[in-house]
Amino acid sequence: MSEQIRIVVAGVERQVDAGTTAAGLFGEEQAVIAARIGGDLVDLARVLADGDKIEPVVISSDDGRAILRHSTAHVLAQAVQELFPDAKLGIGPPVENGFYYDFDVSEPFTPEDLKRLEKQMQRIIKERQEFVRREVSDDDARAELAGEPYKLELIGLKGGAADAAEGASAEVGSGELTIYDNVRRGGEVAWKDLCRGPHLPTTRNIPAFKLMRVAGAYWRGDEKNPQLQRIYGTAWETKEAQQEYLDRLAEAERRDHRKLGAELDLFSFPEEIGSGLAVWHPKGGVVRRVMEEYSRIRHEDGGYEFVYTPHITKGALFERSGHLDFYKDDLYPPVHVDAEYDAEGNLRKPGQDYYLKPMNCPMHTLIFKSRGRSYRELPLRLFEFGMVYRYERSGVVHGLARSRGFSQDDSHIFCTPDQLAGELASLLDFVLGLLRDYGLSEFTAELSTRPEKFVGDIADWNHAEAALEEALKKAGLAYRINEGDGAFYAPKIDVHVTDAIGRSWQLSTLQVDLQTPARFEAEYTAADGSRQRPYMIHRALFGSIERFFGILLEHYAGAFPPWLAPVQVVGIPIADHHVPYLDDVAAKLRAHGIRVDIDSSDDRMQKKIRNAQKQKVPYMLIAGDDDAAKGAVSFRYRDGSQKNGVPVDDAVAEIVDVVRRRVQV
Repeated sequence: MSEQIRIVVAGVERQVDAGTTAAGLFGEEQAVIAARIGGDLVDLARVLADGDKIEPVVISSDDGRAILRHSTAHVLAQAVQELFPDAKLGIGPPVENGFYYDFDVSEPFTPEDLKRLEKQMQRIIKERQEFVRREVSDDDARAELAGEPYKLELIGLKGGAADAAEGASAEVGSGELTIYDNVRRGGEVAWKDLCRGPHLPTTRNIPAFKLMRVAGAYWRGDEKNPQLQRIYGTAWETKEAQQEYLDRLAEAERRDHRKLGAELDLFSFPEEIGSGLAVWHPKGGVVRRVMEEYSRIRHEDGGYEFVYTPHITKGALFERSGHLDFYKDDLYPPVHVDAEYDAEGNLRKPGQDYYLKPMNCPMHTLIFKSRGRSYRELPLRLFEFGMVYRYERSGVVHGLARSRGFSQDDSHIFCTPDQLAGELASLLDFVLGLLRDYGLSEFTAELSTRPEKFVGDIADWNHAEAALEEALKKAGLAYRINEGDGAFYAPKIDVHVTDAIGRSWQLSTLQVDLQTPARFEAEYTAADGSRQRPYMIHRALFGSIERFFGILLEHYAGAFPPWLAPVQVVGIPIADHHVPYLDDVAAKLRAHGIRVDIDSSDDRMQKKIRNAQKQKVPYMLIAGDDDAAKGAVSFRYRDGSQKNGVPVDDAVAEIVDVVRRRVQV
């Protein structure tokens, strides 16, 4: 009788033969492609040990998809080196919805190269090559990968590789090194790569994949290093799941805010101004103004006080706040001014560095401490649409979603410890209510808690985290806890919103800052006359006006609800002599604040209708002789439906009602 060991499978204790692998345990379940033992993901080839707690990992789970995609990245790299033998390997991790692999090649990859690589990958998949893990010493790894300079660099970094290069954690950890061999059925090693794993059992377990595009990427993200060729791909557990994803991508491309911004004449990024710096055209300016005005009204109703701060400040301010030390690489270079020299050119008075501000919080803190504050003034809610500037690398700038100059709808609330929980609950309710007013309704949240390395008193951290979680519970908002993922100085809530095509966007943030008031020695006089330190809550509702505008533009595919539409109504005359009649109709609408254009161009009526539809105008009011005689209009909607002979006053009332209720049509 063979030796038995005890294991726990999905919470149930079992006895199995010693030497049993995870594959032997789950072999009948085709969807299982890996296992989790004691919290660690492992290959199905892993031999089980007595006392192991093991759970199956199915290919359609988040972990399963990541393993599938990383395995597909290995197949891609093998195909590249088979077709391009001189290619040197960079890094190939799984990412959201796919994977990539970086290569050092003499010539950039072409679309035709991607087609050839896909065919080669299909051959490798059909060969049913096994992914075989083996541990190696540092010296052995160097010997085996002597021709791969980037891999050798990762081996040298080892435990620090994850911090030194994005995606390197998929290859090198702080423990032993491992290499994965791709082994053909006869035992021949077809290819190998430095990798932590785990992987699929065989290449045949890859059901569906597609290579998407090529981009340039600097090694380890540093512009001083060689630029590699990055091939992006996607892989899914079924062909149907992949097609659904590709359909979503096509819809997302149709909704791309950069494309819609140009088509609808909303904004642009002139090369003469610089990357990541938008200019707003009149129509885009209208939408932005309406968004900001409504937000201002809601903030006034919520007890906020408006402030304004400069765009530039002495570097000493951000040294004191800590931003200069931690975020210097993300700031624009300083402007050095105010130096004075004598007639001989000798420095008489040293100058100072001024920085474009990357955030508003230090300045708001100075407003708080500009005079003595009493507990009776708290909570003090300061609010600003503050323009900030951050030097994003050109490779990550992406329209309004990731720009170099943007306006934060920034609020900082100063309160007493006793007020913290109630204020956070009220703030979260305010945030969700305002987002709903803009037509967003599906929310989830993340609570990021104290990291291993933190500053401040642990009692303050516990108090802040408990208050944040209580606010989430009161709001009835689904949330998950990101253990240890808070900033070194503060825990926070991040609110995510789901858009019309199912994408999740991180929007609003509530952060309890435990350090800035101390750094600036901000105090208030308590009821007992003592001087106390306030709690400071950072609250960005939209994140930035620009990014939120881009999200809304894509959410609505350019067809804004009437209250936000740049042009709410277009009057379309059947003939030129009907223009004065429509001018009178427009005057009635404008008296209610409705934005109206009359199309008096030489185009035929049908062309005018098509133009209004392309511009996604919510309402078209068409008038001819019969309409003018009856004091009516033909009422045409954005979806093409139409009501004829509608009395003008009824048409005006319907439009005004929809705009006031802020609903979509």
